[in-house]
Amino acid sequence: MTAGTAVRSGPDLRRLPRRHLVVAATLPLLLLGLLGIVLATRAPAASPTGIGAAAPDFALADLDGQPVVLSELRGRPVVVNFWASWCGPCVEEFPLLREAAARHAGAGLAVIGVVYEDRSEAARDFMARHGATWPAAMDPGGRVADAYGILGPPETFFIGRDGTIVARQFGQFSAASLQEKLAAIIDEE
Repeated sequence: MTAGTAVRSGPDLRRLPRRHLVVAATLPLLLLGLLGIVLATRAPAASPTGIGAAAPDFALADLDGQPVVLSELRGRPVVVNFWASWCGPCVEEFPLLREAAARHAGAGLAVIGVVYEDRSEAARDFMARHGATWPAAMDPGGRVADAYGILGPPETFFIGRDGTIVARQFGQFSAASLQEKLAAIIDEE
């Protein structure tokens, strides 16, 4: 290469016709819009786990083999938390849930942890290390996670005394968001 020679790193966009640039800029937006239309027409009309829907009932065994049946908790506010020992955000939100369970025990709050794609030994160790006071139910085959439309942990459902879903938290909750959602199911009497 000699002095004064420029190195070209790609096409010179200034030389392309303007209509090519317009097409290149709008084509991704059109494709995204088309994808949205396709997804919207294929989606179910109403989610079985939407706000106001009856919470899907389940009967699972906890880590000690004892039955955990959601419908048996009717009349009480319930938190169903899908979690895993390998989930960092689950570890971070756990103390908030433990504190809330203790603070609202007098109001009848029930917490159920549903173990998501984890080993029972790892879940048992996690519960013991972090001082859990509620049952952790194994979900073999992910049947309950599928019924609730779980994408990945943590996901938490707040179920009113009448068995309907009052709130849903995708991902980790903060202290404020947890308290707001708990107030909606505890103060509903």
